[in-house]
Amino acid sequence: MLNTFKRGGVHPDDGKIYAKDKAIETPAVPAQVVIPMSQHFGAPCTPTVKVGDLVKKGQLIGTSDAFLHADIHASTSGKVIKVAPMPHNMMVKCMAVVIEADGKDEWAEGIPQAHDWKQLDSKEILELIKKAGVVGCGGATFPAHVKLAPNKPVDTFIVNGAECEPYLTCDYRAMVEKETTDKLVTGVQICMKVLGVKKAFIGIEDNKPEAIQNLTEAFKDIPEVTVLACKTKYPQGAERQLIYATTGRKINSSMLPADVGCIVDNVDTVVAIYRAVTEGRPLMERIVTVTGDAVANPRNFRVPIGMSYQELLDVAGGFKQDPEKIICGGPMMGFGMFQLDVPTTKTSTALLALTQDDVSAMEPSPCINCGRCVEACPGRIVPSLLATYAEHFDEEAFVEHNGMECCECGCCSFVCPAKRPLTQEIKSMRKIQLAKKKKK
Repeated sequence: MLNTFKRGGVHPDDGKIYAKDKAIETPAVPAQVVIPMSQHFGAPCTPTVKVGDLVKKGQLIGTSDAFLHADIHASTSGKVIKVAPMPHNMMVKCMAVVIEADGKDEWAEGIPQAHDWKQLDSKEILELIKKAGVVGCGGATFPAHVKLAPNKPVDTFIVNGAECEPYLTCDYRAMVEKETTDKLVTGVQICMKVLGVKKAFIGIEDNKPEAIQNLTEAFKDIPEVTVLACKTKYPQGAERQLIYATTGRKINSSMLPADVGCIVDNVDTVVAIYRAVTEGRPLMERIVTVTGDAVANPRNFRVPIGMSYQELLDVAGGFKQDPEKIICGGPMMGFGMFQLDVPTTKTSTALLALTQDDVSAMEPSPCINCGRCVEACPGRIVPSLLATYAEHFDEEAFVEHNGMECCECGCCSFVCPAKRPLTQEIKSMRKIQLAKKKKK
């Protein structure tokens, strides 16, 4: 029996076929990189360099005194030509450091620096992770050094290899290519040592048999780590759903995974932790999938942070057909892009270009009370009702009917025959409530 969450979920076309068999490539260093100072959950960093400074690859260029932050590093060597607010892929503008590459791609002094992780204690490992600016690469961008130091005991480490978001194949490639697989194996052991746990699970959807087989073989001599085949059902990779699928433990919106003894990180995060600890390499590159039926040559790239989406698309051959929709991320939880001249960041997972924009072609109509959104919702709430409360700004009713339990997965909008923008309405109200809670 396959491991999965009990209730809800949908089965969209996974779209993996476009790029799943394309090995990870490293494009040439771009002529310029734009590196935002906000690439993490928490306070934005303050630039530590100024216009005219010469910087090297891996050099610290942004930091903060705030507890929740992740340091920012130069992804190539060159000259700082601008320090100013610049367009960002997740907001209007953000303070950024613009580096004109010198083509040498020279490392800063002392970077990389090898360490034997087995000789380091937990405190030393966490310091290396913090120094490297590692964040959750699955999208949450929570600073890794904070997540791996929970304020309560945990007993289980979970690696999210589900990659349930349609079209994305960056984590899949990391799980099947030997170079990254070897790093993943050691990275899991490092995380287990830091957390002091003796048990780990790697959850992978069963539409990725090659990844399941490869990692089962890779971890065969490490009995504390179990590779689990999970049912292919969106959103299997959501934190709450994956915890239940692998351990049977339940959490809600008022809880953290640590409250049930678990810590969850995705594949690319664990690889970044390996690089930070064993090689002393900051997080200044990541795997990005460029895909969709409008892309000439869909591929997976290891991208220097700050390279523009336009340049990345050009390396993939550009568009073979004008797209109707361009998405940063996947179609379920990603967001539309209206310009490609924005930089990739630690949060970038994919550039998706589609020849048809099914969403904009939909004409919303009144709710027919069919209940499909309730059946599909993995959070066990009533999306149609919550969306109505959100539309009418009835905050009290929204909270009372568990609106904050929504994980914004998009299942309700996907199945709604009336084509109501349920997720968008609920998401907007959740943002309002979270902002009020933060203010208090």
